[in-house]
Amino acid sequence: MENPRSAQAVTPQSASPALVSNDFYQADSYQPEDSVGYMMRRILLSLAHSIETELAGSALTNAQWLPIMKLYLGHSTTAAELARDCHLDAGAMTRMLDRLEAKGLCSRSRSERDRRLVHIALTENGQRAAQTLPGVLSEVLNQHLAGMSAEEFATLKSLLQKMLSNGQALQAKSGPLQADDSAYHP
Repeated sequence: MENPRSAQAVTPQSASPALVSNDFYQADSYQPEDSVGYMMRRILLSLAHSIETELAGSALTNAQWLPIMKLYLGHSTTAAELARDCHLDAGAMTRMLDRLEAKGLCSRSRSERDRRLVHIALTENGQRAAQTLPGVLSEVLNQHLAGMSAEEFATLKSLLQKMLSNGQALQAKSGPLQADDSAYHP
């Protein structure tokens, strides 16, 4: 017998109308190794390890490439924006910037108009380091996507985007995670 919830959209009170519950997981048969969350977590760990390996010998670590890229692409210009864009709390971003500044990759300066704002800029060394990142990241991602056809890759991206959209709809309803809630262990 078909689950009556699987064929109908979830009510607006419980989630976005675009979300349909197919009940892919059941409590009585749940296995962590079959969880897409667990698999994604393992993939992220594998990507992080590969990026760390590729960056060995450079001035950067896996944890540092995203803030450097955000600065390089002009997506963030202040410490607060960078923390928000990198999904880090202010204290973690301050420690990250301390390390990047000590390596000579960025500089910080207080805004003259608003002393609460700290502007971040890449140094010449930071610019050079950022320019190497697209090649490193592309290589690591392509290694992890080996054996996929162009169609499979497009499908994967589409499905991940759908999951992300569902998650964003749920987050909009329930509010953002707190900094200490960010670890996901399905």
